[in-house]
Amino acid sequence: MPFGSKNHIIGLDIGSRSLKAGEIVETKKGHLLKKFGMIDIPPGIIEDGAINDHEAAAEYIRQLFKKNKIKEQKVAVSIGGFSVIVKKINVQTMDEKKLQETIQFEAEQYIPFDISDVNLDFQILGENENNPNQMSVFLVAAKKEMITEYINLVQMAGLNPCIIDVEAFALQNIFEFNYDTKGENIALIDIGASKTSLNILKGRSSLFMRDVSLGCGQINQKIVSLSGCTLEEAEQIKFGSQNNKISTEDLIEIESSVVSDWCAEIRRALDFFYSTYPEDSITKIVLSGGGANIKEFRQLLASETSAEVEIINPFNKLDVGENFDSSYLEKIAPQAAICMGLALRRVDDK
Repeated sequence: MPFGSKNHIIGLDIGSRSLKAGEIVETKKGHLLKKFGMIDIPPGIIEDGAINDHEAAAEYIRQLFKKNKIKEQKVAVSIGGFSVIVKKINVQTMDEKKLQETIQFEAEQYIPFDISDVNLDFQILGENENNPNQMSVFLVAAKKEMITEYINLVQMAGLNPCIIDVEAFALQNIFEFNYDTKGENIALIDIGASKTSLNILKGRSSLFMRDVSLGCGQINQKIVSLSGCTLEEAEQIKFGSQNNKISTEDLIEIESSVVSDWCAEIRRALDFFYSTYPEDSITKIVLSGGGANIKEFRQLLASETSAEVEIINPFNKLDVGENFDSSYLEKIAPQAAICMGLALRRVDDK
């Protein structure tokens, strides 16, 4: 959904607990990471993709750009969660212009919202494997209210929203840029603060997507319930800061309980995938988002899915120059993935 003119763009990932901005420029040697920065935001400003305090959120975006000396004002942002529906559908074979005319009728069968309340987009994937008279299409429907909210926020921060992407596509974009898939079935799983998204790829084609309301915020909520501390204090406790509010044993128990729930939900999603594609098996799971850093989660997920589990490195094929500390980039890599996928976009992209 492009809005602008000049090709160059900043990736801006607007999360519920942090904001990230990144700039990738193309040089004769390849793609150079010119800028990257992130800033934490207090709980409540943005929740489950909904912006509760526009002025506060806009001020944090302005701080992020100022702190990291980012001058470019054209940005790509992403949306996700339950205000966005992504479905792979099959329709009668037709050209793109004809599909543009009929997509609203096709979409009404699949979209659980009033069709007048959503913006529709699509991508033709190619001939349906099982029916040569049909083609497979990715249908994307996003609530107009949410798109307007994000456009208004970005403009309030003094920036120009050129592209509104879908989080799962931004993640797939940076994965495909950095990794050779070789036709494997790979699950991209992003564990954010309030939701987890699953995207199963076969080569460069997405077969299955799902969002679930699970995330790192569950750990914070359980810490708050047990100790009576604030959400900000819970965030610090979760990352190992010294405290007298909760024992190490209780913290380990909370984390184990939450990651068990994550694994159970992911396993249910994978079982649904296997029931739809019984001939396919998932050989690798690539994690992103803050939850990817939890070692116990990675180990349990590998054990329960019998798949190789690794953390995404969105900087893998980028020239990072001498401006960045490699240990810092390694630490924040899983949280930077969506931002980097957005930063790869160009204004004239489809």
